[in-house]
Amino acid sequence: MTTPALLDVNLQQVPDPYLEGRWRVVNKVLSREDPTSPLAQATEVHLQPQLLRLDANGQATNGQWRVQRDALLSRPYLLLHLAGQEISALITRLRFPPMGTFAP
Repeated sequence: MTTPALLDVNLQQVPDPYLEGRWRVVNKVLSREDPTSPLAQATEVHLQPQLLRLDANGQATNGQWRVQRDALLSRPYLLLHLAGQEISALITRLRFPPMGTFAP
């Protein structure tokens, strides 16, 4: 099986709604996060206008999200509100196949 070519997206140049949709989590670095939390185990992230769903091990966790950009480099951070907790996640890479959708 061949791996499809992936296109990198310059996150400093895209509007925040561009992040909406279904995204597969390929890897992540957790600083102080509980390894059993939904965020630590997430395999997919579904972003709809202000609504968030994390899929992990067949279970879904719902919350809210918004984008915050730092003033110096305009790097996008996802601010996630899950189970009464606010989590900040820096997006370092966003890739998608040329056709715009991932195969299941």
